[in-house]
Amino acid sequence: MPKLGMEPIRRAALVKATIAEIGESGTLDVTVSQIAKRAGMSSALAHHYFGGKEQIFLAAMRHTLALYAAEVRGALGMATTPAERVEAIVRASFSQTNFRRDVVAAWLNFYVLAQVSDEAQRLLRAYQARVRSNLRHGLRPLVGDRAGEVADRIAALIDGVYLKHTLGHDQPDRDHAVEQVLRCFELEAAREER
Repeated sequence: MPKLGMEPIRRAALVKATIAEIGESGTLDVTVSQIAKRAGMSSALAHHYFGGKEQIFLAAMRHTLALYAAEVRGALGMATTPAERVEAIVRASFSQTNFRRDVVAAWLNFYVLAQVSDEAQRLLRAYQARVRSNLRHGLRPLVGDRAGEVADRIAALIDGVYLKHTLGHDQPDRDHAVEQVLRCFELEAAREER
C-alpha cells in the first residue's frame, strides 16, 4: 500500500533523476529503469506516476521551465530600467540553476523531442514566446520598432550559447555566456543611438 504524501516526493525525485541521467548520457537514450534506479525506486513505480519516459522527461522540462520562469520574474522585479530588464533576462538564462551541464543537456534534448512530440513542441513554443515577449518589453524603449527583431536575435543567441556548450566538454562558463549575449545587446542599443 502506498504511503500517503509520498507521491510529490517521489515525482520530484524522478524529475531530478531524469535531468541527471540525461545530463550524464547526453541523450534521451536513457531508460525508465535507469531513471528509477537513480531516484531510488522501481521502474514500475516510475511508470505508475508518469506513464512512460516521454512523460517523465516532459515533467522534468516543466520543472526546469518553472525554475527558469521564477528566476526571470525575480530578476525582473529588481530591474528598474529597460536595459536592466534585458540584462535580467540574460543573466537568469545563464544562472547557476539554469546553466549547468545536466540542465543544458536536458534543454538540447528538449529541442530534439519537440521535433516529434506535440506536447514538447507546445511547451517549447510557450517558453520561446515568453522569452521574446519579456525581451521585447525591455527593448522597445531602447530600439523602438526593431524590438521584435532584436528580441529574436538575443533569444537565438541565448539558444546558440546553450547549443555550443552541449557540444563542448568543458563546464558551462556563465560569465562568458552572459558577456557574449550582453555585448550583442549593447551593439543593438548603440546602433539605435546613431
